[in-house]
Parts: sequence; structure tokens; C-alpha cells
Amino acid sequence: MKITGRQIAKGAAWMVLFKFTERGLGLISTIVLARLLVPQDFGVVAMAMSVIAVLELMGAFSFDLALIQNANAGRDQYDTAWTFNVLFALASALLLVVLALPMAHFYVEPRLESVMYWLALGMAVQGFENIGVVAFRKDMRFDREFKFLFGKKIISFAVTVPLAFIMQNYWALVIGTLAGRFAGTALSYMVQEYRPRISLAAGAELFHFSKWMFFNNIAAFLRFRSADFIVGRFGGPHGLGLFSIANEISSLPTTELVAPINRAVFPGYAKMAHDIAVLREGYLSVAAIIALLSLPAAFGIAVIAPLLVPVFLGANWIETIPLIQILAVFGALVAIQNNNGPALLALGKPKVVAGLAILSGVLFLPTLVVLTMWYGVMGAAWANLITILVMIPINYVFIFRALDMRTWHIVREIWRPIVATAIMTATVQWYVAEITTVTNLGMQIVHLLAAMVIGFISYLLASLALWQLCGRPLGAEQHVLDYLRRNLSRRRAQSQ
Repeated sequence: MKITGRQIAKGAAWMVLFKFTERGLGLISTIVLARLLVPQDFGVVAMAMSVIAVLELMGAFSFDLALIQNANAGRDQYDTAWTFNVLFALASALLLVVLALPMAHFYVEPRLESVMYWLALGMAVQGFENIGVVAFRKDMRFDREFKFLFGKKIISFAVTVPLAFIMQNYWALVIGTLAGRFAGTALSYMVQEYRPRISLAAGAELFHFSKWMFFNNIAAFLRFRSADFIVGRFGGPHGLGLFSIANEISSLPTTELVAPINRAVFPGYAKMAHDIAVLREGYLSVAAIIALLSLPAAFGIAVIAPLLVPVFLGANWIETIPLIQILAVFGALVAIQNNNGPALLALGKPKVVAGLAILSGVLFLPTLVVLTMWYGVMGAAWANLITILVMIPINYVFIFRALDMRTWHIVREIWRPIVATAIMTATVQWYVAEITTVTNLGMQIVHLLAAMVIGFISYLLASLALWQLCGRPLGAEQHVLDYLRRNLSRRRAQSQ
């Protein structure tokens, strides 16, 4: 089947809009929980999840990517991947039980021990998830893929939020996490008829590709999850709770936005890898869409944070405002270059992806330790931003070489979203600065809604004006408009 860059871009746009629904649910959950719980509750669970993230590295071989990249993957490969997932999950769950007491002493948090025992159960169950769901992505059946993911999310949401009202402590988060993992495993067998069997027949074949993904995932952990340990150790549950929620809020429009795009484009890139020119076209189309959607969302979150936090999170979370602003900018920078990894993997360059991730982790870890010791949680946020600023030019050197691309190729695609975002940010910042002394909740809500409307309209008008001035080139703006027109026509046809 021939895949074009435009098809991939349209598919990515569809999934982004679908992801908005899922993340909207997550945002509601976060807001409700932040109102009912305190930073220490989030901190206790974040401590446990940081330990789980370390143990999950045992099985961080990304066998799903190996199955997608291999056009000839069959039952032997799928069954072997599932068997390894089960073995790694059981071993990780056992280690989590063993480490429960020592980690409670490390964090000086006795409540952590019992939390880790229960989460070990969820870890073991998740390992049995049906490997057959990978075929949804491989065959580019993203409607089925995200219905499956959304099913897991809605069940976790339906359990966590009511329990938060009833229990009003961290156990609501623990039980909700367990519910999501149990639901994911059960749903995977309901939505996919494939039934895996125990097998190690394709072990050597899978590890040939996945060994580099293992190193990549270890480096990614050091880069994105080590902050949980450092902040938890120096800032305690309160500091880690603040950092976790700030990261959750700031990442909603960026990393969470880009994640479904990357899930969509990798199978398409893999089918296009034989033709560098076609792959370059697809890469640039997706990069333009990412910039068009993620930049205004990230900088919008940053600029309205002084209004957003008091309204949605409440007085307990005022300290997160500067954290959200720094991490939102960091998220935007991650988003615009996160498209590089799938393209390099599609070209069979997992060693390059792993090497870049390791370099990022090596730069980040000492920066994180030093700045957190000196400046606390704010230092951890700055460590993220500084590291990504250093890594962006390095990352682009490798993707430019791989795709035979020049700087002007990428600049041509993303300069309009950058300029439009700058106009939007300046406009909203002027409005927010005029009303920072407002303390009445009702008026804060009114001003927050007004700031969001001003931001949306200013970005929309600036984007359309720049697009028109450039002669309405075929790019991200056209892809999004085409998608919206098709869906509007479909809905009109269904209503008649």
C-alpha cells in the first residue's frame, strides 16, 4: 500500500483531535483531584510511580516498535514479544515488593510501603496485555487503537474521581491506577481477537532491533523521570506533588499532544522509508502540524497560568504557577523536535536515537542535581529547559543528514506558527498584566475565559493572515482546514 506524506499528516491531525477528548478527560480529573487532595497526596503516589518507572526499564525493549518496523512480523514475533512482556512484568512486580520498605526509608515516607505493594499487583497484570493490539498501529487502524486507549482512560477516571470524593486521600489515586491497568488488560482481549501463546522462537530477531531501544528507554528515563527521585529526595512529598501537577498541566498541550502523532506517523514512516524524498515530505508535513497546534497551546498555558491555577487548582497550588510557565516552554521545545525519533527509527537507525537520548540524559542529570540542590523545585524546572535548548541543534544535525534536508526546509514549514504564537502571546500577556490584582473567584473565571478567547482569536487571525500573505501554500493550515471540512460535511450528511 502506497502511503503519502499528506495521508500521514491528515491521519495525525485526526488523532490529535481525538486525543483532545482523552486529555480533556484527564484535565477534568486533575482539576477535581487537585481540589480534593493536597500536594503531599500526589507526592506519595509520584514516589511510587518513580520506582515503578525504574523497574519497567527491565522490559523497556519497545518490542511493539520492532513489530511495526518489521514488515514480515508474524505469530512467532508477536508471541515472543508477549512472552517477554509477561516475564519482565512478573519480575518487576516481585522487585517492587522487595523494594517497598527500602524505598520508604529512602524517601522518609512510611506511607509509600503499602502503596507499592498494591501497585505491584497492577504491574503484574499489565504485563499480560494482548500484544495483538500492536496490529492496530501497524495496519494504521488508529480508530480502533484510540478507542482501546480511551476505554482504559474512562474506566480509570470513573473509579478515581468518585473515590476522591469519598476517601479524600492518596488511596483514590492508587485504586484508580489499578483500575486502569486491570481494564487495559481485559479490554485488550475484548477488542483484538488475536490470542498470544508462550514462545521464545523469535527472541534473537527481536533483540537485534530492540537492544538499542532498551538503551534509548533507559536514557529517556534519566532524562524525563529522574527528576521524580531528585525532587522527591530534596523537596519531599510536597515539592514532588507540586512538580508532578505542574508537569501534568504544562504537558497537556504539548507532549501529550505530540504522543498520538508519533504513534500515528511511525507506521507510515516505516512504509515510506524506501524513498527518502517521500519520507522527507511526510516528516515536514507532520512537523508543520505539530508546530501549528502545539506552540500556541504551550505558550497559551504559560501566559494564562496566573489565572488558570487559582481558578482550577485552588490556593494550595499557587506555587505551581512559575513551574507551569517554565515547563510549558520546555514542552513546546520538546514537541517541535519530537518528530525526529520516529523518522530515524523508520530508517533503521535505533542506534542514533539511543545515542541522542543517552547524551540528553548525561547532560540533564548533573544539571538537575545541582540546580535542584541550589534552587529547589524551580531548579528542576530550569534544568529541563536548559537541557532541551542544548539538545535541539544536535538533534537536528542528525535528522538533516538522514533525510538529506537543509535548515530552510524546516524553517519554511514552521515560521508562520512561530510568528503567530508570538503575536498571540504578546496579546494575551498584555491582557493578563492588566488584571493580575483581581482576587474574586467569579471575576477570575470571567477573565480566564476572556484570555482564552483572546488567545484563540488572535492566533487564528494571525495564522490565517500569514497564510494568505504567503499565497495559501499547501501546508499544515491547508491540511487542518481540509480535515475540518471533511468532518463537517460528514456530520451534515449524517444529520440529513
